[in-house]
Amino acid sequence: KFRQHVSTEASQATLASVSPVFAVMKFDKEGNTSYFEKKKTELYQELGLQARDLRFQHLMSITTRNNRIIMRMEFLKAVITPEFLLILDYRNLNLEHWLVNELASQLAGEGQLVTYSLPFEFRAIEAILQYWISKLQGRLNTLQPQILETLEALVDPKLLSVDRSKLHILLQNGKSLSELETDLKVFKETILEILDEEELIEELCLTKWTDPRVFEESTSGIDHAEEMELLLENYYRQAEDLANEARELRVLIDDSESIIFINLDSHRNVMMRLNLQLTMGTFSLSLFGLIGVAFGMNLESSLEEDPRIFWLVTGIMFLGSGLIWRRLLSFLGRHLEPSLPPQVPAILKKTQPAAGRMEIKSDLKAETFGLSRSTLTN
Repeated sequence: KFRQHVSTEASQATLASVSPVFAVMKFDKEGNTSYFEKKKTELYQELGLQARDLRFQHLMSITTRNNRIIMRMEFLKAVITPEFLLILDYRNLNLEHWLVNELASQLAGEGQLVTYSLPFEFRAIEAILQYWISKLQGRLNTLQPQILETLEALVDPKLLSVDRSKLHILLQNGKSLSELETDLKVFKETILEILDEEELIEELCLTKWTDPRVFEESTSGIDHAEEMELLLENYYRQAEDLANEARELRVLIDDSESIIFINLDSHRNVMMRLNLQLTMGTFSLSLFGLIGVAFGMNLESSLEEDPRIFWLVTGIMFLGSGLIWRRLLSFLGRHLEPSLPPQVPAILKKTQPAAGRMEIKSDLKAETFGLSRSTLTN
């Protein structure tokens, strides 16, 4: 038993020694920042959480555990408490720039956050959601002019062929747009999942549970849960607007692809028709060229002695070829002309003017009746 106990303690110590280490950036209510590194086991014990709470399984999630808010926005991992905000694994160039230059001042109330008068968790949630929405907006602003410029270069009826480099750029932009639509969809679903559950909204109001006497109601007389619902609904609406813009871009790409295909089909039809006309001309020449073949045989007749027969046979060949070619072209034109619109039945043609005459007559009667009344009044 003693050996088993010693081996168990050794295995636990080994497991604790290989636990991952988080690079943590801590923000307090005044915006003061501190940096440190801490093992996962020590961190979740200090926060009163379980190991699975810091696993960050989903790419995007907002959950509450033991009066702590755990947020994951892809590479952004955050733990919010009523007193401070922890950003885990912050060593990312873009993320570190935002953390140092913007987040600290926003949490201290110097930024443009709407929730500066509310408890600390409101400011932390709004700052993270605002950062993520601005990041999605920046991606859309980058893609939109590139897609419009590429489509403008491709949708040109004068082009007989499509530039493959432009198509490659459009394909890459379309792929990036699909990724953006997916991220917006996941973001909206994450917030909508909270908005649909009243208990989840209540759990996000940490100060209300730690100290019910403080900030029980805001200055406007709205409960904290309602404030949190309005906050989440605001960013859900912004994400919905971005999704609508991305959807419009997708529809524009699909419509432009249809226009490109129509232009290419039109040019292809022109080339096919030209090829068909040349084939008809070749057939006509070869058909009447048989006369020249007949006279070119090594057979003697009295016709070759006449000096005018050459010009006569040549004229017949070219004239006959031209006539045959014109007949074939007229046949082709009759079968390729677009069909005429359906004719209006004679009954409708007769009834429509009659109806018009009836309306005119009724208008004239009304005017005459009005004139007679005015005359009587005078």
